[in-house]
Amino acid sequence: MTRTIKLLSVMEATTVTGPAKNLLGFAGRARSREFTEPLGLPRVETTVVTFVRGAGASGAPNAFVSAARAAGVEVEIIPERFRFDPRVLKGLRSAVERCAPDVVQTHSVKSHLLLRLSGLGRRYPWVAFHHGYTTPDAKMRLYNRLDRWSLPSAARVVTVCGPFAERLARGGVRRERISVLHNSVAPAAAPGAEVARALGAELGLGEGECVILSVGRLSQEKGHADLVAALGHLRRLAPGLNFRLVLVGDGPERTRLEGEAGARGLSDRVVFAGHHADVRPFYALADVLVLPSYSEGSPNVLLEAMAAGLPVVATAVGGVPEIVAHEESALLVAPRDEHAMAAAVARLLSDAPLARGLAAKASELAAARFSPEAYARSVIEIYTGLGGSGRGVRAAAAPA
Repeated sequence: MTRTIKLLSVMEATTVTGPAKNLLGFAGRARSREFTEPLGLPRVETTVVTFVRGAGASGAPNAFVSAARAAGVEVEIIPERFRFDPRVLKGLRSAVERCAPDVVQTHSVKSHLLLRLSGLGRRYPWVAFHHGYTTPDAKMRLYNRLDRWSLPSAARVVTVCGPFAERLARGGVRRERISVLHNSVAPAAAPGAEVARALGAELGLGEGECVILSVGRLSQEKGHADLVAALGHLRRLAPGLNFRLVLVGDGPERTRLEGEAGARGLSDRVVFAGHHADVRPFYALADVLVLPSYSEGSPNVLLEAMAAGLPVVATAVGGVPEIVAHEESALLVAPRDEHAMAAAVARLLSDAPLARGLAAKASELAAARFSPEAYARSVIEIYTGLGGSGRGVRAAAAPA
C-alpha cells in the first residue's frame, strides 16, 4: 500500500513565475511513486485553486492554468469581479469541501487572507508559503499589514531565507512554526552554440563582445540603476574592455533606466531585451550574471545561473549569502555600491581561471543543495510533520 496526501494549493497567478514554477514542479515529482517510495515518503496529489477575473473563467483563461493542466494538475477556477471580491470566500469553501484535502497551502497575501477569513485554517492543516515583500508603496503597506494579520494563524509558514524568517517572527509568527526552505533549480541542457550565436545577432551584439547579463523585473528594488552606473566605472577601470550589458525583463523602471544610460553616454552599451519566458539562451550567451538587488529572498535567477555554469556577481542581501559564499562560489558586494560592483565584474571578465572556478563551485552547489528532489523531499516532510500540531495530516492508503 502507498500512502497519499491530498494537497489543495491556493495560488493567485496568471503566468508561470517563480512560485508557480516551483509548485508545478513539486506537484509532478511528489505524485510519482518512483520519487517518493525509495525515500519512504507519501505521495502527494495536488489540486490547485486559482482566481480568474472576467469572462472565460470556465476554460483555460491564462498561462498558469494552461501550464498546470498540461502538467496533469487538477485546477479549480473561482471567478471573481475584482482583487478582493468577498464572493470568492464561498467559492473557496466549496472547492475545499469538494477536495477534502489533508493539507491546504497558500502562496500570497490574497490567498493567506482568504484562508484566515474563511475559517478553513481552523479545520484543515494550513501551510502558508511566504515569498517576501516588495518595496512598499501605500498599497503594499496595506497588503503587508493584512499579511501580518493572516500568517500567525497558519500551522506552518515556509519562507525562503533566514532574514525573512526573522522578520516573520518579529511580526508575530511563532518561531517553532517557521521553516526556511530555499527555492530549487532543475538541471537543464544548455542551448547549442548556434542558438547563442543567433540570439547575439538578434540583439545586435558584436563579435568578441563580453556580455554582462541581468535578468529580472525592471523595478526599483532590483537595483538596475546601480548596475547601469557601474558600467561607467567599468569603462574607466578597463578602458580596453569591449562589453555590453543585456537586461532581460520589463517593468516600470525601463524608461528611467533608458534615460540613465543615455545621460551617462552608455546607450550603446545597454541592450533592453524585454521579457522572455525562456531565459536559458541568455545564460549560454553571457560571460557573467549580475544580480544588483536591494532585497532578495531565494532568487531563482541566481540558482539558474549557478546551474548554467555562469559566474555571478551579486549583492549580499537577504538569502543570497545563504546560497553562495564570497570568493568561493560568487563575488558578493554591498548593495548600492556601484564601484565595488564594477570592480567585481572587471575581475571576472579579466581573470578566466577565477571565473571558471567560481562557476564550477556554484554549479556543484546547485546540484547538491538546491535540487528539485531535495526541495520536494523537504516540503513533504513538512506536511507529514504537521501531525505534531494536533491537527494531523491524514495519510490515506491508496492502491499500490
